[in-house]
Amino acid sequence: MTLPAWLTAVTFNDDGLIPAIAQDHQTGRILMMAWMNAEALQLTAQTQTAVYFSRSRAKLWHKGESSGHTQTVHDIRLDCDADVIVLSVTQAGGIACHTGRESCFYQRLDLSGQTPEWQTVDKVLKDPADIYHSHDSTSETYETENTGANTDSTDMSQSQSDTAQAQVDKASVLQQLDSVLAERKKADADSSYVASLYAKGLNKILEKVGEESTESIIAAKDFANCDESTDKASYDEARHELIYEVADVWFHTLVGLAWFDIESDAVLNELGRRFGLSGIDEKAAR
Repeated sequence: MTLPAWLTAVTFNDDGLIPAIAQDHQTGRILMMAWMNAEALQLTAQTQTAVYFSRSRAKLWHKGESSGHTQTVHDIRLDCDADVIVLSVTQAGGIACHTGRESCFYQRLDLSGQTPEWQTVDKVLKDPADIYHSHDSTSETYETENTGANTDSTDMSQSQSDTAQAQVDKASVLQQLDSVLAERKKADADSSYVASLYAKGLNKILEKVGEESTESIIAAKDFANCDESTDKASYDEARHELIYEVADVWFHTLVGLAWFDIESDAVLNELGRRFGLSGIDEKAAR
């Protein structure tokens, strides 16, 4: 891919990444830090919304895709060594951090005592359980913009992930999603990703269904080209990616059904009706 001239001026590290700092457009406060690759930076410039890159999952993520806390980008600056980006943003919902705070940088080192101590100085504006309640996507990367040195801004801590899995009864996950989606239809658009989809209307929801379907096709083709015997790691990663993308298709399809007040049981009943029927006969009878 040929990069535009402005992008070739950026110095990416050996992994093809550059740190990006998001700063509030009005107050100048630092909100968070994440990573970008060339594609993320180009998309950010094109869409004027923040797009980052997940190191652990090796894929792009749009800030706010799970929480609804998107970032509108007003200005993009490059430092003197061309190896750090600063974004001037308007933060939707006023919350940039997965802890429910305005900024990920909510701890201050108190130097007043004999021993320096980290102190939490910012209050929680919204309970994370409400932000990510039942996870507005069935994917495992519900946004947790964590600025820890060894974690990725998009990835849940292991303890959060384990807790979330414990709260979901897999036997009734579709019914649980039905309930959550019904709630989101009545919620404020800034309160969650799904609520923001409903606020944007049916066309946006259908656009997402099409987008996720395309990504599933790409993931399936990538997986088909993997050989478990020669590269087990790549095989496992591609398999996971296919499952992840199909989960996104299912989820956004359920969002579309909920738009029409159709619950998942209606689809399950239809699938149940087809058991024992010849697929050829079923198609001919339509």
